[in-house]
Amino acid sequence: MGGNWRDRAATVFECDKRPATSSRGMVVSNHPLASAAGMEMLAAGGNAVDAAIATLFALTVVEPMMVGIIGGGMAHIRLADGSHRFIDGQSTVPLAVKADTYISKPGSPHDVFDTVDDENLNGPKAVAVPGSLKAWCETLARFGSMSLADVMQPAIRHAARGFAATPYLHECIADGAEVMLKDKPISAIYLPKGVPLKPGERVVQAEYAETLSYIAQHGADALYNGLLGNVLVDYMKANGGFIAHEDLRSYKTVERQPIRADYRGWQIMGPPPPAASGVHIAQMLNILEGFDIAALGFGTAQTIHYLAEVMKIAFADREAASGDPAHVNVPVERLTSKAYADERRRAIDPGRAQAWGAGVAQLEGAHTTHMTAADAYGNVVATTQTINNLFGAKILIPGLGTIPNNYMNLYDPRPGHALSLAPGKRVTTSMSPMMALRDGKLRFALGLPGGKRIFPSAMQALVNLIDHGMTLQEAVEAPRVWTEGNALEVEQAVPESVRAKLAAMGHTVVAMSTVGGGMNGIEFDQDGGMSGAACWRADGTPIGMSGGLARAGVRFRLR
Repeated sequence: MGGNWRDRAATVFECDKRPATSSRGMVVSNHPLASAAGMEMLAAGGNAVDAAIATLFALTVVEPMMVGIIGGGMAHIRLADGSHRFIDGQSTVPLAVKADTYISKPGSPHDVFDTVDDENLNGPKAVAVPGSLKAWCETLARFGSMSLADVMQPAIRHAARGFAATPYLHECIADGAEVMLKDKPISAIYLPKGVPLKPGERVVQAEYAETLSYIAQHGADALYNGLLGNVLVDYMKANGGFIAHEDLRSYKTVERQPIRADYRGWQIMGPPPPAASGVHIAQMLNILEGFDIAALGFGTAQTIHYLAEVMKIAFADREAASGDPAHVNVPVERLTSKAYADERRRAIDPGRAQAWGAGVAQLEGAHTTHMTAADAYGNVVATTQTINNLFGAKILIPGLGTIPNNYMNLYDPRPGHALSLAPGKRVTTSMSPMMALRDGKLRFALGLPGGKRIFPSAMQALVNLIDHGMTLQEAVEAPRVWTEGNALEVEQAVPESVRAKLAAMGHTVVAMSTVGGGMNGIEFDQDGGMSGAACWRADGTPIGMSGGLARAGVRFRLR
């Protein structure tokens, strides 16, 4: 990594948070109680997978706007033997849904995926077949060392006893309040008396505590082939949703191999299709490799210009050629090749913003959470999970006490496109649980929430670490930019002078309070130590474990 990035920066910032260090284990998530749940498992002798699953279940309680058992996700696991694997627990299209089930909203100013009456956005018709619970239970059984009942105890405890709402949770409730108020069960918990919970008020989820206790006893079958599944299906039948028993019984997780990219001597590993992130992070890094980003400096107009252009290229190709590999033939080799990167790079104007189309053939056919855990044995988990938008479908299922996803909003309601609807099709995602290796040794694991802003933000963090020589804490907190071809969003820490230069280059610059969500990650030292970092954009908290057991043969005697 390079030297002092501040010597080559136009955008200078100070970190809000401090990292945690450890020698025996680390858990970083976007809520302190969730990180503590994972650390409880490590302290009890569990491994990183035990810690990750405990953290995820706890997050369904304390970060309910982001993640739930009726959701989906992708886990990147590096085992102590050095092998990498992805567990795909992404949601799927219910079997009753066809390519033309939804009607596109005419002249939508926001997104071509918008539908009449927002049926794919809010309410029961927005809910896709969940994958999270099955993926978590299977991952624990395969790679963990503790029982499901043990790792679920912190989540059950916090749901039953309650926890204090944070200012961040309050803001998220306020953002979704208008729609959430239409659903009495969700309003009863998060909008008592019709107003959002205030910071410090208790959040008690007694019904969900019972659901979690039942899962701890009966496992994933409770939902996919049991009593909880009956509750979900009955609710869907009564309220116009699409999920049926056959959807739950037929759902399967998929183990996949990572997308690998080489960037300036580093090995970058990310998720494969149906995730778009690994492919397009590799593509963007390949293009950037031809520019001397370190010499151009962090946050300069020229660096941001190149970042914006490679993002626009990636999004043009994503729209044309991303999707479930079981339904479309994603051209992974071409998109991730150095030759294709050279071709696209040559077309970039160093002084002028451009509009970009796809460089591959058109194929026919949002809010999340992230956590990272590592143990002393060499096991590492980076996983991103979601119910899609804030508070998912913005309903709560009576009898389960949990909020379902609104993943159907991520499919194209227009037939004949790469992301069009098809029964059983897996959702395409921007989730980016990434790992970076140097000379075969793991150095960084990181990820973040943020919808379509996830993989460009993860790419920028990798550039910050590799090109700009930042610490992990600096890399996750650094100001970000984002575009998919229209406005160029820049966080407010980017100076006015830089924004003016970008505007002169032809970019439509819009200052934003945040781009993407709360990134967190772990850095691995050469001597076996770890440093965990989380950024200011969420309630991220790293918890590390050091010290250890007493020396053998030591006794304390009283006289």
